[in-house]
Formats: sequence, structure tokens, C-alpha cells
Amino acid sequence: MRVGNDDLTRAAALFRAMGHPIRLGMLERLRREGEICACDFTDHFGVSQPTISGHLRTLRDAGLVRTRRDGTQICYSLAPDGLEVVRRMSDALCTAE
Repeated sequence: MRVGNDDLTRAAALFRAMGHPIRLGMLERLRREGEICACDFTDHFGVSQPTISGHLRTLRDAGLVRTRRDGTQICYSLAPDGLEVVRRMSDALCTAE
């Protein structure tokens, strides 16, 4: 599988966004639970709400999560398009040519 420069740039941005243990943990938790409100991450990871917000913003800006407003809460779920880019790049790296 050939990977173009645009794909490499996009994949690098996604991998950078996943490059923090809390952000990677958030993605794993979203994979298991489907949708989580931002406030539910604070207790789970033992960090402040502004820290959680910053990590979620990074994931959202990278296209790895999407948001849905529920009253005053913002709920997060995985964004399949961004994760598909990560999957394709991972598969390409694992496949010998």
C-alpha cells in the first residue's frame, strides 16, 4: 500500500494528538463506552477540568472525537474518519512490501 504525502501529514497529526497517555486513555474509554460527557473524565483521570478540556480540544481538533451537546453538557464519542486514517497508516506500517 502506497501512502501519499497528504496521508503522512494527516496521520502524523493524528498520532501526535494521541501521543499523551491521558488522551490515549480517553480514546480507549470512548471505545469501550461509546459516548462520555466531558465531566465524567475528570474523576477517572484524576486531573482538573481545564486539563481535561484541553486534552479533549486536542482530540477534537485532530478529528479523533466528535461532540454532541446535551443541555449544558458536551458529550464526546469517537470520530470514525480520523480513526480510519490511523488504522490505515498502522496497517501500512505493519505490512511488509
